Amino acid sequence: MRLTALAALAVALTLPVAACAQAPDDAALRAAVASETRPAADRARDGARHPYDSLTFWGLKPGLTVVEIQPGAAGWWRNILEPYAAATGGTYVPVDRVNDGLGVADGSADMVLVARAFHNWHRGGRTDALMGQFFAVLKPGGVLAVEQHRAPEGSDPDATAPNGYVSEAYVIAAAEKAGFVLEDRSELNANPKDDRDHACGVWTLPPTRRGPEQGCQITPEQRAEYDAIGESDRMTLRFRKPA
Repeated sequence: MRLTALAALAVALTLPVAACAQAPDDAALRAAVASETRPAADRARDGARHPYDSLTFWGLKPGLTVVEIQPGAAGWWRNILEPYAAATGGTYVPVDRVNDGLGVADGSADMVLVARAFHNWHRGGRTDALMGQFFAVLKPGGVLAVEQHRAPEGSDPDATAPNGYVSEAYVIAAAEKAGFVLEDRSELNANPKDDRDHACGVWTLPPTRRGPEQGCQITPEQRAEYDAIGESDRMTLRFRKPA
């Protein structure tokens, strides 16, 4: 029995940290995700965006101060995070404008969430400056959570960003330059059917579904093919500000 136990311990020590430790179930987060107060269109996308598993992977817990960067008018993540914070004694801070500072005190946030924004920032030459701001507002040990449309490794962001994609290497390099440490990555939001070859970039795919009405000239047959792909292939990364 002793040898068996020692062997099991040796195997466990070789596994990634994420495989060894299971986060406790968060009933409040499950309730926020399942809530019928969320728009039906939001809940219809849960199968593609995996909100509970993604937020758990990023380390969301009751009582945290979470800053979401550019949540957008629809507020897909906001519609989960804001009621969750209210129910658990946390604080949710949406930051819509990022041009002239975040309006958040340095060292005040436990988590900064960035979803689907790096392609826009690259086109505007703002990535490095913004990553520095995110680093500043986080507490030591705080998390930078990233969800982003993923370009192939080795691709040129100047070529891919106009279509909505950047590579993991691009995001990781920018985060590390700002001082972050990559702690873990997940394939939760991967989609191998996404070949990134779309008539009007990532916005051809669901949920945006650009078509002739928006000046994107595609046929009904092409629309069916794009819809069959589903939402984009996305990276899911967790960075840590060193304590």
